[in-house]
Amino acid sequence: MIEMQDVWKTYQDGSHALRGISVCIEKDEFVYLVGPSGAGKSTFMKIIYREEVPTKGQIFVSGFNIGKLKHRKIPFVRRNIGVVFQDFRLLPKLTAYENVAFAMEVIEAPKKVIKRRVPEVLELVGLKHKAASLPAQLSGGEQQRIAIARAIVNNPSVIVADEPTGNLDPETSWGIMKLLEEINFRGTTIVMATHNKDIVNSMRKRVIAIEHGHIVRDEARGEYGYDF
Repeated sequence: MIEMQDVWKTYQDGSHALRGISVCIEKDEFVYLVGPSGAGKSTFMKIIYREEVPTKGQIFVSGFNIGKLKHRKIPFVRRNIGVVFQDFRLLPKLTAYENVAFAMEVIEAPKKVIKRRVPEVLELVGLKHKAASLPAQLSGGEQQRIAIARAIVNNPSVIVADEPTGNLDPETSWGIMKLLEEINFRGTTIVMATHNKDIVNSMRKRVIAIEHGHIVRDEARGEYGYDF
């Protein structure tokens, strides 16, 4: 599903965000990515959805060699990768329905498919009744649920979630995690970067720890392992 082979990422200032990362994430896995700020977690995730390109090494996602993709093929591959951000990144002038539908419109999905699919995912995230609401009319937890709906509406094989509970209170965070667990149970691979010790220690999924661009720990049913 996701395979990195000796992946390095070096920026123009000479700093190394990733240093020889080799890892395999199987289909249907739920993986937590942990480590100090600046350890390389965000770069790890950006390389998966082709926001960044490895300086050296190879990465394969769903059979595609991400680093060597021709530009015209990038949108096609991104259909198979949903991304959830800490700050939601909803379009403020569009309703909840329109924000989710937009993700289908950009891949030119037929209108009749959009009309059927968007209410389905809004119901899955528990917000079908908020379809006509603008982001400013929604709570932080509701905005994140809409962001998740947008990420899954095209049935991606992989979801990359970068601190999806970082701006949420503990109770709301647990609701988001239960939703992601349900999506994973339905067959979607999830890679989630987080600093939330309680969630990682309670849910006991695979944990990959990164420090200074290296994988220093990779454990099935792992723990957070940091005090910060």
